[in-house]
Amino acid sequence: MKIKIVFLAALMLMALSSIAQKSEVLYFKAELPCCPARACNSLEADVKSFVESNFNNETAVFKQIPISDEANSELVKKYNARSQTVVIVSKENDKAIDISDIVKKYSRSKNKVEFEGELVAKINESIK
Repeated sequence: MKIKIVFLAALMLMALSSIAQKSEVLYFKAELPCCPARACNSLEADVKSFVESNFNNETAVFKQIPISDEANSELVKKYNARSQTVVIVSKENDKAIDISDIVKKYSRSKNKVEFEGELVAKINESIK
């Protein structure tokens, strides 16, 4: 009986957390060999870090989406994703903002302050 109560409570908490969450930052990633992979991993780590340091899990969450995983094929098609495509999806209205151009600009400039500001602004835009 106690196990059922604990299980139901856990399910309710998971349901509430998914309702409260307002945006997802989807980072589409391909499995690349060697040097490009290191650069891609660093870029992904920066995006994830900025999302997690500026937003709590109820507001925005970072999700890595492996492109080669068949389970993600619908998302890849929906957002026409390639490696390092980054899309912010509003959970309230299913509106998507592709910020891949901002990420690409950051990968060249390495200006973390500018990139973080632009990323946070786009996430805030998706939450409204």
